[in-house]
Amino acid sequence: MTLDDCTTAIRSKVGDDSGLNATLKFDCGEAGTIYVDGKSAPNSVDNRGADADCTVGITLDNLAAMLRGELEPATGFMTGKLKVQGDMSVALRMQRVV
Repeated sequence: MTLDDCTTAIRSKVGDDSGLNATLKFDCGEAGTIYVDGKSAPNSVDNRGADADCTVGITLDNLAAMLRGELEPATGFMTGKLKVQGDMSVALRMQRVV
């Protein structure tokens, strides 16, 4: 999956109201970022690199695996496949958007 594919997949899962009530950024390094604004109405998803309540450092391949259901977020965290910075409670709600 490309960054655009992942962005589109997350956008479709977020919809108008994800219930996230926070901002979340997936930082895929050189591949780019995906920014989920769960505070706006309707919610939005784009590729800006703005500051977020929670930033998840993850490779594009691992993000794609999460979106396909092949990698659970908790497992990814425990195995070091994703790193969380910021508000951990937002990270716990991440399953609403992946």
